[in-house]
Amino acid sequence: MYGESEQAGTIDWLMSGDPSIAYQTARDLLEEDRPDLQQEIPKSGWGKALLNARNANGGWGDSYYTPKWACTHYVLLDLVNMSFPSDQAGIQQLVQKIARQNIAHDGGLGVLPDEKKSDTCITAVFLNVACYFGLPEDHLKTFIDFLIAHQISDGGFNCQVNRSGCRSSSLHSTISVLEALQRLEENAYQYRRSELQVIAEAARAFIRRHRFFRSERTGQVIHPSFLKLPYPTRWYYNILRGLDHFRAANQDHDASMDGALKELSSLQRADGRWPRMAKIPGQAILDFETGHGASRWNTLLILRVLKHFSNAEKEVTPAASFSDSDPSDHADGSPQPAQTAK
Repeated sequence: MYGESEQAGTIDWLMSGDPSIAYQTARDLLEEDRPDLQQEIPKSGWGKALLNARNANGGWGDSYYTPKWACTHYVLLDLVNMSFPSDQAGIQQLVQKIARQNIAHDGGLGVLPDEKKSDTCITAVFLNVACYFGLPEDHLKTFIDFLIAHQISDGGFNCQVNRSGCRSSSLHSTISVLEALQRLEENAYQYRRSELQVIAEAARAFIRRHRFFRSERTGQVIHPSFLKLPYPTRWYYNILRGLDHFRAANQDHDASMDGALKELSSLQRADGRWPRMAKIPGQAILDFETGHGASRWNTLLILRVLKHFSNAEKEVTPAASFSDSDPSDHADGSPQPAQTAK
């Protein structure tokens, strides 16, 4: 039986990992402030490897968005998810340069300067990064305006809305936007703040209606990938990414989460840890974890989710019921052709 000694052993195992894992373990599981661990992230392990891979202009890859995943866009997201120190001058200057040069004609972020149309997911990920590295609010307003203008009536978001005019949201796009909005909230940006809070609640309601991985129309699992746990997730949604956002946003437990929480618990190994899963295919600068066995990333993320929602026995709100008004299964977030290009 998995007991206190095994739990302590798991924490020790996490603390012995990369500084990014150790720092977040101390912060989120032990509730200890360890700035010394965070400052170690650029100096060793994964953080140092990513910094050493920069090109002459201070970014990564051939351009801002190529190749995936070894490019500036996704490496910056990696750094954010690693809790890389946000006061690194070189990274701040790079992000500020992108914010100035890559504004598309529609106000979102273009993968190249002077692009006509941007992408909701790409804009949201960059806004998340820009907030994390402390860009001034004036640099962010155009991206905030773009996201507000492209929310869909069901409460979520879809990267195709300014191309095909789709009317149903995607869980992939919605979670990227929610992570950006949460970063704005955490860093106390004030521009259109009250509107963004309302938008975030509507987007979370969209995820709740789908019970984090089920079709609102049929109740079936939307896509098997939503129950897989690769790390990094890149632009892809899964139940752990969804639940971790709800944790970060300090949301209370409700019954819509129960199925997803049960799925996570079912994956726990006998030693109290969680397994590594196949990575998302593509070129990357480094593999955060290799081989088979236990995953420090998945174990850390799941333990902090379960810790936050450990009040599951409290009175909960009823789960959202099925609705026959869902116009298509794409509303549930199933991958669409253009989304596979992200």
